[in-house]
Amino acid sequence: MEQIGYIQDQPNLDAVFAALANSTRRSILSRLADGSASVNEIAAPLKISQPAVSRHLKVLEQAGLIDRGIDEQRRPATLNAESMAAAVDWLKTFSEFWETSFGQLDNVLNDMKLTTGNNDE
Repeated sequence: MEQIGYIQDQPNLDAVFAALANSTRRSILSRLADGSASVNEIAAPLKISQPAVSRHLKVLEQAGLIDRGIDEQRRPATLNAESMAAAVDWLKTFSEFWETSFGQLDNVLNDMKLTTGNNDE
């Protein structure tokens, strides 16, 4: 049943945000922004086991954030920005709210400065 006035979520959006909620997976995505990498190349700076990296890569792949290829004996991971773009687009729907809230905060801070400035004179 479709609710009128509500934004329809992308089908994979929950998986994307769940994947991005983990700092190790965000580190992996940052690494992959520089180019594709093997499990060994990803694991080295993270100081975690290869099986742990593989589990993180599986979550990222299921969320559509990375693609895994086959290159002889290795399976390099490559960043797939399409799913991340869906998350960014969803977050943009709140930009008007944030801008309004920050504008109101600016007004309060400016009023506080004026009030404090008048007391000093």
